[in-house]
Amino acid sequence: MLGGLVIFVSLLSLFSFYKAGFFLGNEDICHHFYGMKDFHSGFDLKALSDRVNEVLIKLDSLQDKLESKVQQMEKNKDALANSNITKMEYKKYLEDEVIRPLYSAHIALRQIRLPKSEGIRNSTFKEEPLINTFIIEEIRKYISPKENRVGKVNIYGSERVHNTIGHACVLYEKELEEYMDYDIGSYCKDDWNMAQKLMIHGCDPLPRRRCLTRASKVYQKPYPINESLWRMPDHRNVRWSNYRCRNFECLSSKNPQRGYSKCAGCFEMEKEKLKWVTNTALTSDFLISDILAIKPGEIRIGLDFGVGTGTFAARMRENNVTIITTALNLGAPFNEMIALRGLVPLYITLNQRLPFFDNTMDLIHTTGFLDGWIDLMLMDFIMFDWDRVLRPGGLLWIDRFFCNRKDLDDYMYMFLQFRYKKHKWAISPKSDDEVYLSAVLEKPPRAI
Repeated sequence: MLGGLVIFVSLLSLFSFYKAGFFLGNEDICHHFYGMKDFHSGFDLKALSDRVNEVLIKLDSLQDKLESKVQQMEKNKDALANSNITKMEYKKYLEDEVIRPLYSAHIALRQIRLPKSEGIRNSTFKEEPLINTFIIEEIRKYISPKENRVGKVNIYGSERVHNTIGHACVLYEKELEEYMDYDIGSYCKDDWNMAQKLMIHGCDPLPRRRCLTRASKVYQKPYPINESLWRMPDHRNVRWSNYRCRNFECLSSKNPQRGYSKCAGCFEMEKEKLKWVTNTALTSDFLISDILAIKPGEIRIGLDFGVGTGTFAARMRENNVTIITTALNLGAPFNEMIALRGLVPLYITLNQRLPFFDNTMDLIHTTGFLDGWIDLMLMDFIMFDWDRVLRPGGLLWIDRFFCNRKDLDDYMYMFLQFRYKKHKWAISPKSDDEVYLSAVLEKPPRAI
């Protein structure tokens, strides 16, 4: 009986591909795959080929398994003739070893999407981007373009909405599918660290999810704003499961097991209170009061791009300046800390274009992040993006950028290439081989 089943499955597989036209040279498929140049430009043949190969491998594996079982039964036919296989055992074998793998291959084959006429008034063929790359249905639903319900152009001037993911997501297919494998409407897994890993490796932006984010089970009401700026938050308001520490006290710079290295001391308020308001021995340390005096009353909004817990934004808030602080949770709850202080964290990586319009920021401040490790080409793209969002007359504050002394000229060029006006410029030694560079530069008008 199993031998007959093997023959049946094989014939079924051949018939499926025969019907699809893979063996007969079906005119339409040949026309699509081999005859239309424009079709190639909008269609990912490799993704389709990979998906078809995946189905073939599943069917091949199933056939090998069944043939092996038949051969085994042939060798033991005498013993098999005297054995009593119940119908339930036979049913279980069919379900586990035949139906389930066959169903998996069937679904994978059905999920292949060929291009279709695109648009309400556009008859060109175009593939839905990356649709044949992923198997998890939730990802496929997310990246599929959403046609306007009324069949008209929407408020944005388009006929559909394309949800985006980072192009590097295809390199982390397994991790992304694990991230998107959840029960819709239920609680998400506590996997923000996986999401951040994907973001850092270029899978950014991540797809939205339709599950409920988890919060601390003992979440407490945040402190009022007149207390929260300079008071350590309640540790009960953080989910600590993906950190080495389990409370804010553990994050002290005195603890070698704190789990992070950048910005040591950032979680100690007594140290943070001294930053940008007290003089130090370094000429490259500037005070906030001196910088604001360069443009009295003109600095209203800005961006702090670095690693920290929001202290720069807190000090600027005391001067009626609104600062958005970029943050990643690199071994410690930087985002949670900033938010619990009553400030605005921006969860963003170096990979991403700043989500601000052109010529809108009065100030961009950076410290502790863009240092001598950064590739010059990457830094060039970042600097041009900062120039884009900084308004004419806005200030770029480079705060204690450090690099190897021999590389200083290269980085100085990066900062000076835009021909900003120099308000402050200081270089001081960090070690025998490294130096600090601090500068306050003003963007020119460039009226065209």
